[in-house]
Amino acid sequence: MAKFDKIAVLQKIGATGMVPVFYHKDVEVAKKVIKACYDGGVRAFEFTNRGDFAHEVFGEVVKFADKECPELALGVGSVVDPATAALYIQLGANFVVGPLYNPEIAAVCNRRLIPYTPGCGSVSEIGFAQEKGCELCKVFPGDVLGPKLVKGLLAPMPWSKLMVTGGVSPDEENLTSWFKAGVFCVGMGSKLFPKDVVAAGNWQAITDKCKEALGYIAKVRG
Repeated sequence: MAKFDKIAVLQKIGATGMVPVFYHKDVEVAKKVIKACYDGGVRAFEFTNRGDFAHEVFGEVVKFADKECPELALGVGSVVDPATAALYIQLGANFVVGPLYNPEIAAVCNRRLIPYTPGCGSVSEIGFAQEKGCELCKVFPGDVLGPKLVKGLLAPMPWSKLMVTGGVSPDEENLTSWFKAGVFCVGMGSKLFPKDVVAAGNWQAITDKCKEALGYIAKVRG
């Protein structure tokens, strides 16, 4: 069962404006990364469903986060079918994110009042997702679609809450361009977790990078 309800999760995501996106097959590494992000000010974290037995790793990090990161809403990403969504919800996922929009996933998540953030590549897809109760939609892939799509969409649909993933980096210029375009939040993966930093176990570097990125976001938001 989710630790936080739908409203609380969206508030956490909106308050910080950033959702780290990460997967690692080693449970201990995943725990260290999650804690490093939490110490850096992150309050919503997306663990991606990639690799064999990813759900088993997720089940362990949920228990860890409950104790060590009490205010963290831990969700799951890369979900493309309703059965997988149900599995992770049963393991304690607070939100579900996907690279595509699947209305069957929306039904499963709505049944349990879990936020579902589908990946959308067009204005129509976002509109269809909103009809099914998706209050936060993911603009994906962000590096292909660009900030102009976000700005253009918000003109006729100003109620839209958008998260962009893909092509987001923790530097001031990149983050400023997305938030000036009007995104609700950004999802950030590889740029926030360089392989060499993770391999070296330099968790402080990840904490510092999260603080830096959140600082840029707070600045551009005014």
